[in-house]
Amino acid sequence: MGFFSNIDIEAYDRQYTDRQLIAGMWIYFRPHLRRLLLIALLLVVIASAAAALPIIVARGVDVVQTTPTTLTLLLLGGAVFLSGVIVWATNWWRRRLTARVLGDVVMTLRTEAFRAAANHDLSFYDKFSSGRIVSRITSDTKDFGDVVTLLTDVTSQFAQALILGVVLFSINVRLTLYVLAFLPLLFIAASSLRQVMRGVTRRGMQAMAKVNANIKESIGGIAVAKNYRQEAAIYEEFDNANRVSYRVNVQRGFVLSIVFPLLNALGGLGTALILYLGGMNVVEGVVTAGIWYLFLSSLDRFFFPILNLAAFSAQVQAGLSAAERIFALIEAEPVVIQVDALPAPRLQGDVCFSDLCFSYNNVEQVLDHFSLHIHAGESVALVGHTGAGKSSIARLIARFYEFQSGSLTIDGRDIRTFDLSGYRRQLGIVSQLPFLFSDTVAENIRYARPDASDDEILQLGRQIGGGEWLETLPQGLDTEVGERGGRLSMGQRQIVALMRVLVQNPAIFILDEATASIDPFTEWQIQQAIHLVLSRTTSILIAHRLSTVRAVDRIIVLDHGRIIEEGNHNALLAQGGHYATLYNTYFRHQSLAYVEEARHLAQE
Repeated sequence: MGFFSNIDIEAYDRQYTDRQLIAGMWIYFRPHLRRLLLIALLLVVIASAAAALPIIVARGVDVVQTTPTTLTLLLLGGAVFLSGVIVWATNWWRRRLTARVLGDVVMTLRTEAFRAAANHDLSFYDKFSSGRIVSRITSDTKDFGDVVTLLTDVTSQFAQALILGVVLFSINVRLTLYVLAFLPLLFIAASSLRQVMRGVTRRGMQAMAKVNANIKESIGGIAVAKNYRQEAAIYEEFDNANRVSYRVNVQRGFVLSIVFPLLNALGGLGTALILYLGGMNVVEGVVTAGIWYLFLSSLDRFFFPILNLAAFSAQVQAGLSAAERIFALIEAEPVVIQVDALPAPRLQGDVCFSDLCFSYNNVEQVLDHFSLHIHAGESVALVGHTGAGKSSIARLIARFYEFQSGSLTIDGRDIRTFDLSGYRRQLGIVSQLPFLFSDTVAENIRYARPDASDDEILQLGRQIGGGEWLETLPQGLDTEVGERGGRLSMGQRQIVALMRVLVQNPAIFILDEATASIDPFTEWQIQQAIHLVLSRTTSILIAHRLSTVRAVDRIIVLDHGRIIEEGNHNALLAQGGHYATLYNTYFRHQSLAYVEEARHLAQE
């Protein structure tokens, strides 16, 4: 197990039997039944034409021995040529249809895998690497498609062997039984290694997924790595994952390399036996030379499908393992579960937590019998030390996580009864580090409402600082923001994210304020944007700015998942409690009085 100790198996992975895998695959192939039937018919034609070739040659050998005329040779050559043309033409048609069906199936499978990944709640991504999920959606679906193509080829070969078997029985039962006697040995040898091959192939794909995840994380954090001169460290981490993948695949190669030589040796033994026994029958006059040739050539056609399947067992097992991993992703049980899917009307934004308990992964209680009522249209700031439960409250309202007990209602209705997609359309959420897609400013703003016009965006944009922030953009709304918004300043990203909410016009606004320092003018513009949103929605703000806590209707002070104080800014300061301590620690230095006092002390 030393080779495989560094390979992570996802908790949602499961092992399927071959019957379960076939049943799962059939669900995706069933809509293409008509094409599949035509492909099956073409496979029969291919197998029949290919099986006819050694029969024609064998009969031709006997005929040529008795009547070696030019016409006989021409007819023999024409029959062989016609058989080849039929095999080529039908095989081309079959491959074309197979490519179309397989393309549709892989597209559907990839779409469903991506949909399943996109629909999973955030707790799923807390536990599982996004890089490995990407590997399942891309690499595994490709491997699945490759194995289906391979299996159609092998199916044609098996059909050809079956047709030849019937012909051989009709000619000489004893020699046919000699041929068939070796098939069980080949099947036993191949099937005995099947589970081993499946296992090492699955581990190889898991190792490759870990490499993909490492690359994704390293490239995503390359700026941080360069800032701290950690290029060597991320290279070493990648090199370790890559070496594990290398060792796993070498081990896999060792296992797979046993199969083909073993089956080939058995096939050689069978050929030698038929060569001897058939030759003796020819000498004794039991069979003709042509029939002897037919049995020898047919032996290869019997063994070839099994040898071919064994030779490509790596791809076959990769495809089956890929199907397992894709189905496991699609069928992974969600943590956030809606008990109903009632349409969400236009929400008023009345939010009520009642005796609610919540923990991440059932490890540590974050909210313990928590109760809070936020009235419709009210703005509330959540403040407290790290780990107090501020972000958890916001995530539960957004239904990113599932609470364990108690209730959470929106406008008096259980939050778990809403159609989740319709409910979330009425939420406007801005995270602490706003994420922008690699597109223009305008497209990022209208992300939640694609029908928003440029004029509407400009009109709203001019309400923020007189629209001066628009003038700082090189091409205005058509400015490309770059990957993750890297071409914009942090302040510009925050304004774009707030503009996205303004255009959306949600019923409930959730803001996790950024902690990064920005210049006073941009700070003023951001506050204007926040005030515009506050005037239209029920707002829950995880506050890091003094200007924000002063502007809200109510401040909720949290400590280890409990509300210990609440009120407005001045009233809480007057109490001299926990909020006053937080103010002096986090907020006081942002006040104008503090700046003036510091300036005065500096002058002295």
